[in-house]
Amino acid sequence: MRSTASYFRWPLIVTVLGVALAGALGWRFSGTSAGAISFLVIAAVLAVLEISLSFDNAIVNANKLKEMSPVWQRRFLTWGILIAVFGMRVIFPLLIVVIAARIGPWQAIELAATRPAEYAELIRGAHLPIAAFGGSFLMLVALTFFFDQSKEVHWIGRLERALRSCGSVRGMEVGFVLVLILVFVWLLPVRDEKLFMFSGMWGIVTFLAVDALGHVLDRWGERQGSAARGTAQAGLGAFLYLEVLDASFSFDGVIGAFALTQNLFLIAIGLGIGAMYVRAMTVMLVERGTLAEFRYLEHGAFWSILVLSIIMFGQTMWHLPEVVTGLLGACFIATAFVSSVLWNRRHHGQGGEHGS
Repeated sequence: MRSTASYFRWPLIVTVLGVALAGALGWRFSGTSAGAISFLVIAAVLAVLEISLSFDNAIVNANKLKEMSPVWQRRFLTWGILIAVFGMRVIFPLLIVVIAARIGPWQAIELAATRPAEYAELIRGAHLPIAAFGGSFLMLVALTFFFDQSKEVHWIGRLERALRSCGSVRGMEVGFVLVLILVFVWLLPVRDEKLFMFSGMWGIVTFLAVDALGHVLDRWGERQGSAARGTAQAGLGAFLYLEVLDASFSFDGVIGAFALTQNLFLIAIGLGIGAMYVRAMTVMLVERGTLAEFRYLEHGAFWSILVLSIIMFGQTMWHLPEVVTGLLGACFIATAFVSSVLWNRRHHGQGGEHGS
């Protein structure tokens, strides 16, 4: 079995390169050693922010990856990380400005480099539709897990069993999210109603489309036989699902980063470093089978996702610091980890039911 340090070799290399680049960037913008040190510190804080907000993402990724063929696992861990780092941490913020300001991509880069305050304001102005889309998508991810009729293991016993019973009603999770969207539309100012509802609906449609594609490819693979299953079953559909999921997780990190700095390039460095550690944790969870060893860890991740989705909805009306989101997620996962360790101690060497 690989040592723990071996999983984090590349993240550490990227950290050294990223920190050096952040220092050079600070010197370039300020011309002083104090400015360079300031950029170093901000890059480190951004990396920690990304890790704290995305640890639950690593757990969910690992759960999905174990169902994928080795070919698609490698594709996600190579192409997927490139899309995650460059797509969501660089291209996505630029795309927001291109659409919001109706300017070209090169002009958006120039705006980020020369007028960072104006650039950051455009990003913050796009927060409402981003929160509505991401909140809807992530809430469906969490509710689909808790409403699953085949789910046998329950961490928060009564509550999770009640949620599973709701899954016996077809489409209940979609109905729940739709009702919540209507509640927020009623609470929001009139000027924001249409945009919030439109964005929230697109979050639902995206989830259903990616989920449907996964089922179609799965059935196609079954009809074509085992050779096709290796590439189709849990392949392209799961890859797209994980990419959209990563994008949804990245929304709050990208938006929150602008509270620390308005420099797009520094944000890309800091969040990119954090994303590399999330990838390393995902690989370690898959190869070591940690999710099977700690039975409630996955539950903690999905509770964290559910809370994050609610917070994203709430952020359309109230300001909630990103550190609160990170701490809540970390608390759920840490508690689930402790619960798993206690369960293993109580049942060590015993057989019996896996449900609780």
